[in-house]
Amino acid sequence: MSEGTMQRRAQREQPERAKRLTRVLVCAAAVPVMLVATGCSSDSGSDDGGGEKAASASASASPSPTVQAAAYRTLPEACGVLSKKTLKELAPKAKSGKEGSSDDVASRASCSWSSLDNNGVKGSQFRWLNVSLLRFESDTTRGPGDKLAQEYYDKQVREVRATPGAKSLSAQPLTGTGDVATAVRYDLKKKEGTFKQQTVVARVENVVVTLDYNGAGLAGDKTPDADDLMADARNAAKEAVLSVTRANGPGAASGSPSAPASGRPTATASEAPSASASGKS
Repeated sequence: MSEGTMQRRAQREQPERAKRLTRVLVCAAAVPVMLVATGCSSDSGSDDGGGEKAASASASASPSPTVQAAAYRTLPEACGVLSKKTLKELAPKAKSGKEGSSDDVASRASCSWSSLDNNGVKGSQFRWLNVSLLRFESDTTRGPGDKLAQEYYDKQVREVRATPGAKSLSAQPLTGTGDVATAVRYDLKKKEGTFKQQTVVARVENVVVTLDYNGAGLAGDKTPDADDLMADARNAAKEAVLSVTRANGPGAASGSPSAPASGRPTATASEAPSASASGKS
């Protein structure tokens, strides 16, 4: 083969080799791109699945809300919180107690006694006694039962101290009557005479006890001594608080260390009977 012939053949084959080389380079360049794309897609799917699993695991690991269980789970029968001896001293002419209306006596209850000692032309001695009981359950949103009871106790004391028309009002804390207690006294003048009002508000654990006691001398009879009435009211309040404790049995005040909340509290301040007996006569 002559030199010229070889040169022409080489010239013809050179474009073919160049085309084949170009195809190889294009394919070689495309492989890393596909690997990178595949790798990114795989990593993205792994991250998404891992995030969902982690969130699910975190949610399942979250503990259910708990709150300290309320110590007292029931109330005594309201008309039975005071002994016959106490009732004879405070409301001697009362034949029986009048139980207040309640749709749940284990949560809220009350009883009142009215006594009129009629001495004819010599006048009469009037006494009115009322005991109200209100129990609070623990709630995960609002807090433990004793905390809710304390809030209501504070509200009751404020309302009694703000009684319209009260004269010579005074208030003092009491010891030995539940966990905390306050005694409030004042005078109320009415057309029948001057009424001496005594109110004791006490909290024992998750229960609030409100005792109202007032007296008046009617038709010209002498006005009762406020100090004597307050002494009777304080003793009766202690007795009522003790009845609440006894109704829940020994060891009830220790409560349960932790328990799920029951939802809404058993009783709320808006559902409770009024603490003030200023409207009674």
